[in-house]
Amino acid sequence: MALKAGIVGLPNVGKSTLFNAVSNSAKAQASNYRFCTIEPNTGLVNVPDPRLDKLAELVIPERTVPTQIEIVDIAGLVRGASKGEGLGNKFLANIREVDAIIHVVRCFEDDNILRDEGPINPVSDKEIIETELQLKDLESVEKKMQRTEKLAKTDPKMKIELETLTRCKKHLDEGKNIITLGLSKEEKSAIADLFLLTDKHILYVANVDEASMHTGNRYSAALTEAVKNEGNEVIVMTNAIEAQIAEFEDADDKAMFMQEYKMTEPALDRLIHSTYKLLNLSTYFTAGVQEVRAWTIEKGWKAPQAASVIHTDFEKGFIKAEVIAYDDFLKYKSEAACRENGRLRIEGKEYLVQDGDVMHFRFNV
Repeated sequence: MALKAGIVGLPNVGKSTLFNAVSNSAKAQASNYRFCTIEPNTGLVNVPDPRLDKLAELVIPERTVPTQIEIVDIAGLVRGASKGEGLGNKFLANIREVDAIIHVVRCFEDDNILRDEGPINPVSDKEIIETELQLKDLESVEKKMQRTEKLAKTDPKMKIELETLTRCKKHLDEGKNIITLGLSKEEKSAIADLFLLTDKHILYVANVDEASMHTGNRYSAALTEAVKNEGNEVIVMTNAIEAQIAEFEDADDKAMFMQEYKMTEPALDRLIHSTYKLLNLSTYFTAGVQEVRAWTIEKGWKAPQAASVIHTDFEKGFIKAEVIAYDDFLKYKSEAACRENGRLRIEGKEYLVQDGDVMHFRFNV
């Protein structure tokens, strides 16, 4: 699944440094000047999952393939981006293409790193980005309203669409994001073609100094307080340290480095898991001697939909799915043992795939 999360924020807050840390397929240029990133950098990121490793230990396959999400490093937005400032239109267009937003906010002081907005103020920085996204959405909504008003006079469907657009306009005028409007499925279809920027879930990264990596600081605390009623998560991390950790290829060297900083796991792992959760994703596994693999699906998918991520023919010709719960596979240690102990189930087209299911599909070509 080509699900994407886009990294956004003001210039010089640590976006490209974070991208370098999370991406295992691309490296972004991180420099101390505005618009260092013009074209968005894209990288595929492995989703850490200890269940995959445990399955591989039991099956001993030829290869192990983790599931991935796509991370896009989008250039720094500035005040006035909605009106084209700082190549803003181009950058906002890049945000339209992602499914969720990772908003990096500067929560550290460093006189050597340029900042146009005066003293460090994470809440103000958050609001600058949020306002620019809202203004751009307002522009999109108003343009469509102009087209729809004429049609609504004779077409009942257009009248319903206009009512939805009017609600969206009012919400944006009040400085609120569309995702908090609580639109119905029908109402969402009325604005689907607009790809509204504020209709995306947001995960905030408070990029703190090294001394605050475990405890946070007054800046990250202010950011957390500012978003507590939005239902959005704030992850406190030091992007520069995470980028250093990601550079280690030797596991022992990485462990020693983390031990030096009293870290039990990279904060990046939490970030990736949170992003995965933000996108409402789930994982199922296939396990055979050739390959043990994690597959990404959306929560609530039925078995034929889940099969389609392997190959579209699997969904078209779906017959049944053989399913083993992950805990049962771990307990009995093989598919054969699960079958013998009655822990392998046969499920049909209406089965809702559960996170961690180990599955094998039967289908007609």
